[in-house]
Order: sequence, then C-alpha cells, then structure tokens
Amino acid sequence: MKVAVIGAKGQLGSDLVKVFDADEVISLTHEEIEVEHLDSCKIFKKSTPDVIVNTAAFHKTDACEDNPEKTFLVNTIGAKNVAETCSELDAILIYISTDYVFDGNKGVPYNEYDTPNPINTYGISKLAGEFYTKLAEKYYVVRVASLFGVAGASGKGGNFVETMISKARSGQEIKVVDDIVMSPTYTKEAAIMVKNIVKNALPFGEYHVTNDGYCSWYEFAKTIFELLGTDVVLQPIKARSLNLKAKRPAFSALETVKLRKHALEMDTWKEALKKYLKEKGQIY
Repeated sequence: MKVAVIGAKGQLGSDLVKVFDADEVISLTHEEIEVEHLDSCKIFKKSTPDVIVNTAAFHKTDACEDNPEKTFLVNTIGAKNVAETCSELDAILIYISTDYVFDGNKGVPYNEYDTPNPINTYGISKLAGEFYTKLAEKYYVVRVASLFGVAGASGKGGNFVETMISKARSGQEIKVVDDIVMSPTYTKEAAIMVKNIVKNALPFGEYHVTNDGYCSWYEFAKTIFELLGTDVVLQPIKARSLNLKAKRPAFSALETVKLRKHALEMDTWKEALKKYLKEKGQIY
C-alpha cells in the first residue's frame, strides 16, 4: 500500500510517516505541496498513492480570527482540492479534523453521531473541510484533539507539555485555565490508530481518535509535573482572564464510540503522557 502524508514534518504527520514505514510512504512537506492550490495537488498523479492523509492545517486558533481568508484557503479549499484529487485517483482520503467543530455545550464527551456546531473561525473552517472531504467516495474524517508529540506543532513552537516543562525550568510563574476541558492525545498513538482504521478497512465516515478520558488544562499540567516529580507553584485561572480572541469550547472532550465498536481502544491520556515523557527521556 502506497501512503502519502501531507504535512510530513508536523506533529502528527511525522508520526504517521513512522507508523506507515512498512508501507511505501510519500512524505510531503509544505515546501512540496500547498493544498490551497489545486495545481499543487497534481503531484499525486505522478506518485498515484492508494491512501492520502491530509494533515495540512492553519491551526493557530487566535490567528485564524485575524486571517479568515488564509484559514479557509488551507483548511477548507485545501480539503476540497485534495478530495477532488482523491476522487480522480480512486484513492482513500483521510482528513484530520478537530474537536473544535463542537460548541462545548454538551457537558459530556462528544461522539461521532453528535451534530457539530463550531464557535470560532478555525472550527468553522475545519467543519467545512469535513464536508468537502466527503466529495471523495472513500474517505475517513478523523477528529483529534489537544495533540502532543515528539516533533512539536509546526508554527506553535512545540506543544503544551514542552511549554509547561520549559516554564518550570526557567522558574516562571505558571497559570493554567481550569475551566476548559478536552482530551489530551499523544500523536504517536493517534497515528497508530489511523493506520489501524485503514488496515482493518473500517467503514468510511467520521471517527474520533483521542486518548481515553478527559481533563482540564490545569489538571493536565498538574499531572505533567506529578509524573516528572517537579515541584512548582501552579495556579488555576479562568479562560476569560486571558482575553483570547477566539472563543474556545468549554468542554470539547471526544468519545471514541466507533473505534470501540470495532474492538479498537486507546490508552488513557495519563498512560499516553507517561509514554510520551519516556520517549522524550524525561522519565524512565
């Protein structure tokens, strides 16, 4: 099976390249393909992959509010271009989406059967990208959330775990919101599950791929320091105090209902965090 990964240097993309290593992997970086340009997607007509994984995204949530045109070009029009290309090649398309397609008002984890209702530009653009992805006859919409991986997020300068470690080492005062709840997810395990979905030929459609359970960002930070054995002063704050440009869903945890139907399960986020810290050499 020939698998093309768009965004191969990204936090999730780099792990997808690793887990599909036994197959023939076509790694495409931003320098090699710009999904917002249809002509750029013609690169696939030469390599003719069986599967195309589209991780390309403009995901700086607050910057998306200031740059709606760029946001929709990458996240929506880009998805349309890749979907049309997949249809021409009869290739399977995997579109990486987000928990931000939900408004956070449900109060319990969202499953794949819940109706999306995004509340910020980023979420709206990704939901529109989901709709365009369905132009491909063979597609998987894979929603992930609150990613942390060894490569770090392109454009974000790492990830939340590394930010917390850096602040602790520099002796900075650490304040983290305790009123936003999500599903922290290790990109290595998300990548393995994406491969399982394809290899097991699961029915096409939407899938939630996150580590099991959920927590606030404050609880996540607290657990990081507990696992590291680091003594820090960690203060909980409210999201409104940050005056963020983009609204965030207050409770965007995801539930992996469809995966469990096919006897596929993911570790808890705490176990995944331990594995990540071990991979980074932070704990043994």
